[in-house]
Amino acid sequence: MNDPNRPVTGYPAAGAPPPNPNGYGGAAHQQPPIGTAYPYAAPPPASAVYYPNNPYYQPNNPYDAQRNTFLRRVIGMAIAAMVIAGTFVFILWLILRPRIPEFRVDSLSVSNLNLTNSLISGKWDLRFTVRNPNKKMTLYYDDVAAAVFYDDVSLSDTTVPPFFQEKRAETARQASFATAGAYVNNRAFDQMNKERSRKGAIGFNVRMVARVRFRAGAWRARRRFVRVYCKDLSVEVGSNNSSGTLLGGARQCRVGL
Repeated sequence: MNDPNRPVTGYPAAGAPPPNPNGYGGAAHQQPPIGTAYPYAAPPPASAVYYPNNPYYQPNNPYDAQRNTFLRRVIGMAIAAMVIAGTFVFILWLILRPRIPEFRVDSLSVSNLNLTNSLISGKWDLRFTVRNPNKKMTLYYDDVAAAVFYDDVSLSDTTVPPFFQEKRAETARQASFATAGAYVNNRAFDQMNKERSRKGAIGFNVRMVARVRFRAGAWRARRRFVRVYCKDLSVEVGSNNSSGTLLGGARQCRVGL
């Protein structure tokens, strides 16, 4: 049976006050009388309540905010320092324009050359020139190691004493190599004899590695290893000769870091 005192829910009953477009139903924001329907399907939700015992609820911690602010400042300072340092290095590079030195082989001679049973003996004398192309930087050559090769087979090696170069200066240096009865693999040995018989000359390669310091006034750059490769230095030495000199004059070498 229908209870006359029980609230009626559902769609608005006939005769209910029209809804207020700015708020809840009713002309004066009053609850509808008992026995009439609420003008909306459900009342407005109550304010959300967070319980401290809820493991998913994390209240705002002032220390967390301070820590986040500190981390943001540290990261910002680090980025700014890197940008400033990079800008300084770039400006310094624009001012100094550092360039690697240039190497040129002036002469290469061989004497007492003997090729017998995959063994080689001989003496090589190398003269080369080093040029500093920098207008504002001096160069210090702390260590210079040099070696003479045939193809990729090392025949002998030596060192060059340290030296110093002023701006735009050229320095002449020499190096001597010697070997006695050094073993050479069969492929290189046969190829060397064929080249000697066919061309009357043998092409040697010279490689150098120099540890160089670049300096401009009080500013010093870190040491750099400069690698020099002088390829196809043909020395005229026929089958009946044991000595010869470089063919074709001076040769420019390839230089890199």
